Amino acid sequence: MHVAASSGLLSWHLTATATRGILPHRCAWVAVRNEMRYSISFGGCVDTLRTKPLPLFRFPMSIPLPRSRMRIPRAPRRQSVLRHAVLAACVGLSVALSACTRDDGQWKLTNVSGHLPDLGFSLQADNGQTVSGASFAGKTTLVFFGYTHCPDVCPETMARLMQVLEQLGNDARDVRILFISVDPHRDTPQTLHTYVQAFDPQHVVGLSGSEKQIANLARRYRVAYQTEKPDGNGNYEVTHSSAIYVFDRTGRARLLATTSDSADMITDDLKLLIEQTS
Repeated sequence: MHVAASSGLLSWHLTATATRGILPHRCAWVAVRNEMRYSISFGGCVDTLRTKPLPLFRFPMSIPLPRSRMRIPRAPRRQSVLRHAVLAACVGLSVALSACTRDDGQWKLTNVSGHLPDLGFSLQADNGQTVSGASFAGKTTLVFFGYTHCPDVCPETMARLMQVLEQLGNDARDVRILFISVDPHRDTPQTLHTYVQAFDPQHVVGLSGSEKQIANLARRYRVAYQTEKPDGNGNYEVTHSSAIYVFDRTGRARLLATTSDSADMITDDLKLLIEQTS
């Protein structure tokens, strides 16, 4: 992992150099508990802040993070300094996000317009068909990276999005939620189909692909995830970031919601975005 500070500014830029990132939603929760917004790094946002970058500080690629509601083995004491450094950088990201938001009071979520790529991918949907970002042209699209065996964050996030769909009323007909699996080994199209059917088969689409496809897409949107060590029965969890990406009808990245953003906040911004782009 690279951690770089921009000269003269309290901002941090974290970039995972491996196929799978190592900054999970657990780190994000630390920021949320302190009522601060967070994000896995947005290259564009930090670039707008960066003046003269300082030399990169290299950390080991695998850094155990503190326990949260998900079960993670306790890290050895000798790694505690590195762990706290990562947490400090995660809090620093909340400052970096200020470059992505506009102070016009228009949006309740984080405005990432111009800082993230357009909606672009080619993956297999839960119905077995290959779909791309262009398949959702004309729809306001919400993208969430998770996995079907997730014990807490994913079902909680999906439940919140179901509230959003209900509150949108008729506007929900042109909204799609893409649940992209970061566990392609277990999340087959059939498994994803069963999962999304349990929520809303009309508005939710489960997507998966090869490990390389998922890793490339995760890098594209600065999503961090890491497969944990299996237990004695071969079961494992996947630590992952928990942001919800919002794309408008033309496929442009517009907003980002975090665990601290309520269903009401997401609903209000979606209504405004739909109105502006209809």
